[in-house]
Amino acid sequence: MSAIRQPAATLVATPDEAAQVLYREARLLDEARYDEWLSLYTPDCLYWVPLEANQRDGVDTVSIIHDDYRLLEVRVRQYRHPRAHARTPFARTVHQVGNIVLGESDAAQGEITVHSNLVMVEFRAERLRTWGALVEHRLRRTERGLAIVRKRVDLVSSEGELDGIAVLF
Repeated sequence: MSAIRQPAATLVATPDEAAQVLYREARLLDEARYDEWLSLYTPDCLYWVPLEANQRDGVDTVSIIHDDYRLLEVRVRQYRHPRAHARTPFARTVHQVGNIVLGESDAAQGEITVHSNLVMVEFRAERLRTWGALVEHRLRRTERGLAIVRKRVDLVSSEGELDGIAVLF
């Protein structure tokens, strides 16, 4: 997929600005700094991990994760809860973000789509797992910089045995 060229006047973010948001998000997840991670998202955000390849809808079909901001807040609270047995032992991760390409830009909304690849390594309960995904972020220019409005994570293995996902992608 190639980047859509935008006239300079309508470009919402530079490639480096967009990449820095994705890199920061990955670092915060790897360091388990979930409150800071959540602050990257807008109050009207959507975090979506479809169950099927090429899934067009997360409302009328089953998804692995389909969270708005309030559900992400609950998820973060659960991660920190001392009796969150599903997350004991706690997973350690490394997110590797690459192949970042700017997509469609909407200057009127101050938003830009960013495509990337993700490889995440998870170590939990003496087990190492590797996840691969195509990721689409929708970023919005706000008074505090670029924020995440929408994140879609298409796992390569979404239709296979997932065996309890206890991490954020």
